[in-house]
Amino acid sequence: MQIGTAAPTKEELEAAPHHFIHHKSIIEDYNVGAFEKEALEKINRLFKTKNIIILVGGSGLYVDAVTKGLDHFPKIDKTIRETLNKQLETHGLESLQKQLFKLDPESYKTIALKNPHRVIRALEICMGTGQPYASFLNKEKSKRHFKTITVGLTADREIIYKRINQRVDLMLEEGLLEEVKRLKAHQHLNALNTVGYKELFHYLNGKWTFDFAVSEIKKNSRRFAKRQLTWFKKQEPTLWFDYNCKIAEIIENIETKF
Repeated sequence: MQIGTAAPTKEELEAAPHHFIHHKSIIEDYNVGAFEKEALEKINRLFKTKNIIILVGGSGLYVDAVTKGLDHFPKIDKTIRETLNKQLETHGLESLQKQLFKLDPESYKTIALKNPHRVIRALEICMGTGQPYASFLNKEKSKRHFKTITVGLTADREIIYKRINQRVDLMLEEGLLEEVKRLKAHQHLNALNTVGYKELFHYLNGKWTFDFAVSEIKKNSRRFAKRQLTWFKKQEPTLWFDYNCKIAEIIENIETKF
């Protein structure tokens, strides 16, 4: 999944030590809880020799898992998620939203209903435990023994959306379709139920035209970016800088404040 996940290039990997790049197979059962545990173990080892560690990424949930800690849930039979993913495929997101409303009205009001991953996660907890997803939230979390400074890069929405469209075109030029073809036998896996892959599976399965699939990748990527911005703007103070800002200026700003 090198191209579709925009993994660091060989040159980027050589420029600085990276961790957690291609360290898992798509067939391994992996989730944010496992990531939290492994990331903290790695961080504790790194802090023995380093004073500063940089966490880079766009998933707010995974960032929070490291910096703040997660609400922890019982282990759920993976067949429940598989069933819900099939329901999403055959009956659409709205059917899952209605089911969540019946099982957990409180979560229905608070989670991102347009995000199928969030809806399915809440439903699998409800179905697997017999208790509302909301009942597991906001418990006391383990304290972090490090200080977090959050830095965000921003731009006008028109620029962001243009960059996203260009990024998708570039991925296709680099061989995204061929990468997806090689992974087609595994399309049922949760790791591949993601933007860039699921749309091209629809094309390869004869459900969509190629041009429509590409337009959907761009649209869903833009939606994801919008959710990212919303998430981080709601978080504790983030230092926002224009994407054209010089790195030296960002560093100076951080050193002045902290």
